Amino acid sequence: MGGNQSRPRPAEPTPPEDIPAKIKLGDFAVDEYRPIKVIVIGAGFSGILAGIRFPQKILNVELAIYEKSAGIGGTWYNNRYPGVACDVPAHCYQFSFEDKRDWSSFYAPGHEIQQHLQDVVEKYRLMRYIKLRHEVVHAQYDEAACKWLVRIRRPKEDSESEVEEFEDVADVLVTAFGAISRWNWPDIPGRKDFKGELYHTAQFDPKGGSWEQISETWKSKRVGVIGSGSSAIQTVAAVHPKVSKLVNYVRGQTWIAVPFASDTVSELLGRQTVAEENELVLTPEEIERFKTDPEYFWRFRRTMDNLMNAFDELLYHTRKQVIDRVAEPPKPWIAEKLIPVFPVSCRRLTPGPGYLKALCADNTDFVTSPIKQFTKSGIETEDGQHQELDIILCATGYDTSWQLPFTIIGRNSVDLNEKWKQYPSSYLSMCVDEFPNMFMALGPNSIIGAGLLMPILEASVGYAVQAAVKMQRERLKSMEVKADAVRDFDQYIESYFPQTVYSDKCRSWYKCGKEEGRVVGLWPGSSLHAVRALQHPRWEDFEYSRLDHVPNRLYWLGDGQTYNEKTLTGDRAWYLSEDIIDRPPVPGE
Repeated sequence: MGGNQSRPRPAEPTPPEDIPAKIKLGDFAVDEYRPIKVIVIGAGFSGILAGIRFPQKILNVELAIYEKSAGIGGTWYNNRYPGVACDVPAHCYQFSFEDKRDWSSFYAPGHEIQQHLQDVVEKYRLMRYIKLRHEVVHAQYDEAACKWLVRIRRPKEDSESEVEEFEDVADVLVTAFGAISRWNWPDIPGRKDFKGELYHTAQFDPKGGSWEQISETWKSKRVGVIGSGSSAIQTVAAVHPKVSKLVNYVRGQTWIAVPFASDTVSELLGRQTVAEENELVLTPEEIERFKTDPEYFWRFRRTMDNLMNAFDELLYHTRKQVIDRVAEPPKPWIAEKLIPVFPVSCRRLTPGPGYLKALCADNTDFVTSPIKQFTKSGIETEDGQHQELDIILCATGYDTSWQLPFTIIGRNSVDLNEKWKQYPSSYLSMCVDEFPNMFMALGPNSIIGAGLLMPILEASVGYAVQAAVKMQRERLKSMEVKADAVRDFDQYIESYFPQTVYSDKCRSWYKCGKEEGRVVGLWPGSSLHAVRALQHPRWEDFEYSRLDHVPNRLYWLGDGQTYNEKTLTGDRAWYLSEDIIDRPPVPGE
């Protein structure tokens, strides 16, 4: 064939019939993120963290945090009873990115935690998002708009007695209130007949000021404390040295934690011992070292976290130490009534600095006969005994039913309280089917019986943030967890807990205040297990609907450029920023 002879051009291939028609590209850049509105209910630890993370991680976000109380802090604002304190080591009870170094005690008093949270709010200027004395009274998902309609009650301007309601609208709803933040008076006859002073620890607000201010006026008083949980234990320890007589009414048994990891703490602090309650207060010299030596502070903090995350190994030693201490004179008979027959950690293990000492004091009575009724002058028990009392503190009566104090209506007009009537179910404690675009911090099965809650709290808020980022980035108007994913988590829960001490017979808020039944308060695993599970969401466990009516799931790719290119502004070499470059380790260096 001749070299100059041209070959015929091949015919164009015929496109397959299943290739879709072309679409009109979006008129936005791939990172030109649409506005997104987030409403958070509650301004305790979770709500404060949401106030930090949502604006940090999401561009073009509008945020509103509604708090029903007059101050931030949640339980640390509302609980001001005598002796209120943290039940884990204080240095472990702060956000990972904060480093408060001047805690006054190993177990921080409540007012210090509240002040720390106030400092965090001021540091990150969160009051621009937080609305105090704004109580959410109703939330309903609008299926047509894929929005949450939230009704809020607040005081009328310039009026303390009148209220008004208004509605706010959001793309994403985050619940950030605690599981046992709602309280009730204990179901005991005759409460209104009592003529003395009657308080509930959840709303301790005596005439004359705080406990510190009025404690001197109680010197001649006879005081009764009802309960054996953490608030009762702390109250008894704080009140007994200040009053003429104290009576602790105890219905159930409980394990009292002795000073935590005292040998390790003593070594870290350079002390001889931290074995007694009065040795839990940090000295000015120790606090100053924490403040001036960051390396020492972080070594102490990481050691405490490490120990708390190996807490199960300490439970046997805790049991032996508690038995030995309670059985000591002068009231060894208390051990028979106080030491449980159920395993350590079946109920929440509570640090009780000063509690056992208070029970053994001459001015304290320990009463285990059930309360029959309040009387005009005190309390009568079923064994026929009557105690004359001037003041009664109810440290029991919390609502552990998971029935919310306001209505949340999801898709198909489903009421969350009705859905949770038998028991609360969720997906990884974060989401509920039929409730799109709603995420929960401290939802059902989110808390831990041993270990640290703060890492879980950070992981759960981080999960909600990642979901909102996905909705904004991929132009989704709704995402809803699949019902079968909720069922699978249910199945995991039902398979996990029967092999643990949490399913043993003991009355606990872990089981909605019952002795037996489904564990609804705790994560089915360790705190570290929860963090790992929540770090990387399984997006395939959700159903989605798209914002744009375009039959192409990649419409969010937009017009093929980034915002900085489109506008010729900003950094167009952002991938070389030091905080973005992922430098791999070099072997041998």
